[in-house]
Amino acid sequence: MTAIRKIPTHVGIIMDGNGRWAKQRGLKRTMGHEKGAKVAEDVIQWASDFGIKYLTLYSFSTENWKRPPEEVKYLFSLMVRYLESRLNKIVRENVRVRFLGRIEELPENVYKVCKKIEEKSKNNTKIQVILAVNYGGRQEIVDSVNKLISSGKKEISIDDISTNLYLPDVPDPELIIRTSGEIRISNFLLWQLAYSELYFTDILWPDFTKNDLEKALIDYSNRDRRFGGISSDEGSGNIGSK
Repeated sequence: MTAIRKIPTHVGIIMDGNGRWAKQRGLKRTMGHEKGAKVAEDVIQWASDFGIKYLTLYSFSTENWKRPPEEVKYLFSLMVRYLESRLNKIVRENVRVRFLGRIEELPENVYKVCKKIEEKSKNNTKIQVILAVNYGGRQEIVDSVNKLISSGKKEISIDDISTNLYLPDVPDPELIIRTSGEIRISNFLLWQLAYSELYFTDILWPDFTKNDLEKALIDYSNRDRRFGGISSDEGSGNIGSK
């Protein structure tokens, strides 16, 4: 396979397709979530192996509360079970885990586990894994603006909003991956992905492999990121290129 010329510092992943994966196999949706959780665990290791420093996984959006209550309850129990059972491994492998979203609104037992793993792993440095839980991009922007208003700001700048996001120290993602063939962002990191490269694949999340991640990284490494300017081999005629 083609060599990866540059590795993004921060990759965000919209993990989509658990339900469809289970349906294709005549299984309950919960089995898709179980398999998806295992893939998420593997992806953390693969990302670390590739040298990615920040990995944000879209785990539970503010819109996911619309799902059947029994499915929501199962998703949280799965998350708690995984985090508690993998805590020692996470610490041992120098992984820092953080949470993005309104986690204070989660069920108390889920919130406590989130805070526990954040505290236990806070000094780890190999890779930061950020789990977006009860997260919505629009809500994050609104919360940032309201925080600024409460502080007495009369005029708000781009930098003001950026420094008042949930995790302002985390760099913007260079690459966003979405699985399952859907071609949309779904309220994920709306502020931060202004200049992110987007990569969509038909692979359902439970079928996502290290090879699929590598393909996404190779695709990213071959792109010319101009941030509104022009590449070195373009003439001045392409003023509108982004």
